[in-house]
Amino acid sequence: MQHSNYHGSLQQPLGSGFTAKSTSGEVIRGIDLRGKTVIVTGGNTGIGLETTRTLASAGATVIVAARDLEKAKRNLEGIERVELESLDLMDPASIDAFAGRFTRSGRPLDILVNNAGIMWVPLRRDSRGIESQFATNYLAVFQLTAMLWPALLRAKGARVVNVSSQGHQFGPLDLDDPNFLHRDYETLLAYGQSKTALNLFSMEMDARAATSQVRVYSLHPGSIKGTELARDAAPELFRSMGLVDAEGKLLPEVEATLKTIPQGAATTVWCATSPQLKDIGGVYCSDCEIAQLVADTGMSDGVRASSLNPDDARRLWKLSEQLTGIRFTL
Repeated sequence: MQHSNYHGSLQQPLGSGFTAKSTSGEVIRGIDLRGKTVIVTGGNTGIGLETTRTLASAGATVIVAARDLEKAKRNLEGIERVELESLDLMDPASIDAFAGRFTRSGRPLDILVNNAGIMWVPLRRDSRGIESQFATNYLAVFQLTAMLWPALLRAKGARVVNVSSQGHQFGPLDLDDPNFLHRDYETLLAYGQSKTALNLFSMEMDARAATSQVRVYSLHPGSIKGTELARDAAPELFRSMGLVDAEGKLLPEVEATLKTIPQGAATTVWCATSPQLKDIGGVYCSDCEIAQLVADTGMSDGVRASSLNPDDARRLWKLSEQLTGIRFTL
């Protein structure tokens, strides 16, 4: 039996029965999460909010970790079984504080959804000098997951779901210069390498956790209408990508390909709960299915083999431990 997804060896569709048009409500149908505890980062907006709503509707207690607590309270109003906690993924101390509060509670963590992220921002750095997209989209995930590892073990069958992106195809991970200290900053490249890192981490963590009953997944939610993710992107970036017209209006042919928010949350919910994934992990998923491997050139559906390279994954793990100061031993 193949126990790791190294080089994409497990990237074969299962025949899930779902499609790109499936919604989170359809995916959760028939699944009982009563007694389960879930953490969703950024679970108060966009597909994170829909993920929270869907998992709570199936009986789970969902802890939403958010930076803007007042905004989160407004958005989460009326959803039962939700707890709200403060978390700023750009602040390592905030990550430690949040994870510490949870682990000290003694509660098991059945599902961790690393949903929060940023996209296409100007060059910014955190207090350590780490480029913001790499820091938020990847390194914070490594740190938070490592700090929550005892709680994941307590669940005796936990899942970690990392929301990646087709945008991993914008660029490979530069392990020698992830923070753009010796090369010109390009926001798409920075975003791409942060998501490539997330794919590598998901594959490697699943392989290392093979005997611990913890499975790990990365996923592309789809291009989704109505989220706030690209709010910091410059208008000219969308024009250069052929997404909008000269006036900044979304092109009709582009709009027709976008998912709704319930459709965008569906793959996250599928990875978090589907019994079809009980005996497989470390895979990259899209459209509620295990994605196919694709070539390392151009943009296409699927996952690039370069983001599932075990040598890069091991180097990234070591680098992540150095940058965070955390020894993550499974």
